[in-house]
This record gives sequence, structure tokens and C-alpha cells, in this order.
Amino acid sequence: MRDKMSKDSNHNKSLDMIWRKPSPVVSVVGYSGSGKTTLLEKLISELKDRGYAVGTIKHDVHGFEMDKPGKDSWRHKKAGASATIISSPFQIGMVRDVEHDHSPEELMALIPDMDIILTEGYKKENLPKLEVFRSKVHKAPLFKGDKSLLALISDDPIDLGVPRFSLGDGPKLADFLIRHFNLAKAVALTRTKAAS
Repeated sequence: MRDKMSKDSNHNKSLDMIWRKPSPVVSVVGYSGSGKTTLLEKLISELKDRGYAVGTIKHDVHGFEMDKPGKDSWRHKKAGASATIISSPFQIGMVRDVEHDHSPEELMALIPDMDIILTEGYKKENLPKLEVFRSKVHKAPLFKGDKSLLALISDDPIDLGVPRFSLGDGPKLADFLIRHFNLAKAVALTRTKAAS
């Protein structure tokens, strides 16, 4: 009986993921060395502390290696595996060969159960953006006058016609995203459906 209930529960969760509204995606963009990763760490922590499931996608146009040379999954990949998955009771990691640079929309299918997805990079994608700008790194912001810019994160007194947050304003920026994407309402509705 318990097995059947567990299967039904898993089936309902699977259906919930299929019918769930797509997660909002926000790209954190800026010049190299502007503090994008530091801002993302603060924002992820702030949203997680408030009970949100936060997914992230890091765009690296230069390629990467997830596993360390000599480890089993690295050896599998180097031997010619097209896809390698490493699994533990706490996490799953995958390296897979692809034929094109995937858009955030394509990658979202891999993490459908997130309340919000934050990307680092994807400057050229037509996604809502948070630009991190420091005048010590570059002379002018990248997205001045861009309609996709949601907010500027900078300690420099610049007005781009969008809200500006200081580099240390993780809580206020989280409040802004929750309001902008109506996350509180969407999360409450999803959790109510999951509980029933």
C-alpha cells in the first residue's frame, strides 16, 4: 500500500512539474571583474533563506571541465563517453557533449522545479537583466537604454532609468525580484498544490 501511495505521490509531482508555469529567468551581466559572481552568491543565499528554490546557469563561452583530471567520471569522459553522470545521495552532476551553445530556455528543462533561475552571462540573450557595474572596471554600463535591463547594481551614482541597488544590497534586490516576478504568490500556489 505504501509503495502505491509513494508511486502516486511521485506521479503527481511529475505532473505538477509538467503543468507548472516556467520559472522566471534573470541574467546577471556585466564586464569581467565587475562582481557578478559575488552578487549571485549573495542573491542566491538571500532567496534560499526565504524558502525559494533557486537554480543557476553559468554561461562560459570558453568551455570548462567539471571534474578533476584522474577522477573516474573524468576518465569516462576522456575515454569517449558522450555523457557522464556522477551521482551521490546529495547531488548529481552531468557532462554531456552538445552540438550548439544552448540558450537558457533550453537549459531550463533540466531544472523545471525552481522558483527562479539566475544566469551569469548570456549578455546577448533577450532576457531580463541585472547589470553589475563598477566604474573602476569599465567606463560605462553595457545596457544603457536597453529595454531588457531590470535594475543596475552599482555603487556609482548613475541613473539609467531603472532601479539602482548598491553592491551590498542583497536583501533589497531579493525584495525587488520577488515583487517584480510575483514570486511569493506563485510559490505559495505551487506549494499548496504539492501538499494536496
